[in-house]
Amino acid sequence: MKRANDKKIKYLTQNETQRLFNTIIHINSKHSSRDLALFRVAYRCGLRASEIALIKYDDYNIKKGEIYCKRLKGSCNNTIRLDIKTKDALNKYIKENNISSGSIFKSQKGNPISRQTLDYLMKKYCFYAKISDKSKYHFHTIKHTTAVHLAESDMDIKELQWWLGHRSVTNTEIYFQFTTRQQEKMYSKLESRSEMV
Repeated sequence: MKRANDKKIKYLTQNETQRLFNTIIHINSKHSSRDLALFRVAYRCGLRASEIALIKYDDYNIKKGEIYCKRLKGSCNNTIRLDIKTKDALNKYIKENNISSGSIFKSQKGNPISRQTLDYLMKKYCFYAKISDKSKYHFHTIKHTTAVHLAESDMDIKELQWWLGHRSVTNTEIYFQFTTRQQEKMYSKLESRSEMV
């Protein structure tokens, strides 16, 4: 039986996420380096579309490879360390575009990138990545994808709450219903207890 919230949360599988990143790399448009960097940053940090636009050059510590994430909707700001692929993609984009101040992710007109543009890019890359479920073609899917993948990686609920910037753990709990890894661990604990009859 499906839970009521199952309909609300859409996320990309690990395979779909990899296909999305590969598609951005192989399309080779003049914005490829920007798009790869922003999608990787959004995925690594679990950011909303509107939060991507808030990232300033001064929020990025290049030496440490860390981004100060300004969270919206009552969430808590935090600093996330980037993985090597994301750091390399971001550094390449910054260097190629001589970014040294202001918003990191900009539109063609030089304004902070808009939510509408991010939704357009998500639709475009999902289409070319042959992701069949069109209900996933929204940028907010990236935040849900991050949350589910981290839950699957054995991150505990308090760690995931901090990572996503959730003020309340109730907002984090929903992501644990999508992974079977926690269930498998629970069953293996029961099976290993010799006193169970």
